[in-house]
Amino acid sequence: MLYLDHAATTEVRQETRAAMAPFLGDLFGNPSGIHATSRQAKNALETAREQAAELIGAAHPLEIVFTGGGTEADNLAVVGSALAGGSRRAVVTTAVEHEAVLESAAFLETLGCRVDRVGVDRQGQLDIGDLAGRVRDDTAVVSVMAANNETGVQFPLAEIAAAVKRVSPTTLFHTDAVQSFISEEITVSSTGADMISLAAHKFGGPKGVGLLYVPREVELEPVIHGGGQELGRRSGTHNVAGIVGMVAAMAATVADRGAMRKRVAKIRDLFEASLRAAVPTVAITATDAPRLVQHSHFRVPGVTAETLLIRLDQAGIGAAAGSACSSGAIEVSHVLAAMGMDEAAANECVRVSFGWSSGTDDGREAAERIATVVRELR
Repeated sequence: MLYLDHAATTEVRQETRAAMAPFLGDLFGNPSGIHATSRQAKNALETAREQAAELIGAAHPLEIVFTGGGTEADNLAVVGSALAGGSRRAVVTTAVEHEAVLESAAFLETLGCRVDRVGVDRQGQLDIGDLAGRVRDDTAVVSVMAANNETGVQFPLAEIAAAVKRVSPTTLFHTDAVQSFISEEITVSSTGADMISLAAHKFGGPKGVGLLYVPREVELEPVIHGGGQELGRRSGTHNVAGIVGMVAAMAATVADRGAMRKRVAKIRDLFEASLRAAVPTVAITATDAPRLVQHSHFRVPGVTAETLLIRLDQAGIGAAAGSACSSGAIEVSHVLAAMGMDEAAANECVRVSFGWSSGTDDGREAAERIATVVRELR
């Protein structure tokens, strides 16, 4: 299998496996206890928290809230901000966010919160003035992803954050940086964000663990209630092995990021150039917008994504259409609809995504196999 779905999940790094191993064996304690076995787990947990804070430039380790993944981190940021202190405050977001943000916003609407969803142009780009114009004094949070999970289109976070703060200094700015962390610098200072969501499995960590960066003074209404872990912001027994593994993957990602960007950019660019040469009718999405180096989103006119993906799987290629969902079904993308793409064209779109473990020949090989499948279909 030529795996080209790194945007959905990535191979677990060796550093991650090594870091997790002790906590899947003898170091099995619950960090909320007081005896020696628990203290071992607690020490590992807090060391990981310190490392995570340093890696994203947080001012204090307690600004790191460990979660069960990126979806939970997004829910805590958006819902927790809007409902903090018993309030029902407004939310501003974009029409192309991950479902974790959009469904959180929709839930808030059922509680009487106002939600503004800002559209994008045909390249998937935001009008920052339009977004800032939606912010009011009662806006609790503005949530804008660092890069789109389907198209790879990036947003200028620092510029957006500054525009929001000029209108309402008390409004929080949140970014879902789940897709970006592996290839882009994601820190508190580089993003200008008050809250940052990450998911471990997107950069070589285990599934089912993530984090939310949030300053200690920011009040959030918990979305998971229980024993009061994470300073009451996220209850539940900690996944110590997962957290330790995630932070090991974070460190490996940061150390390798520069080299990874250069290598994967060459792989992706060679893929697109080779595919265009072999299939001249191919249409690559958002080429005039800044994109993550690991994403390539395209369509072959006249060939549906479902048909192409099934044939690619038979040809030994793992790719995707849109974002991963529980059913695995292909649905019309809300992202492409927001970009003004008609339904027929959207149903032809496929996403290929490379990652930290991609080989130098993967782009060329992928283009050749895809071209062969397209020729057979035609």
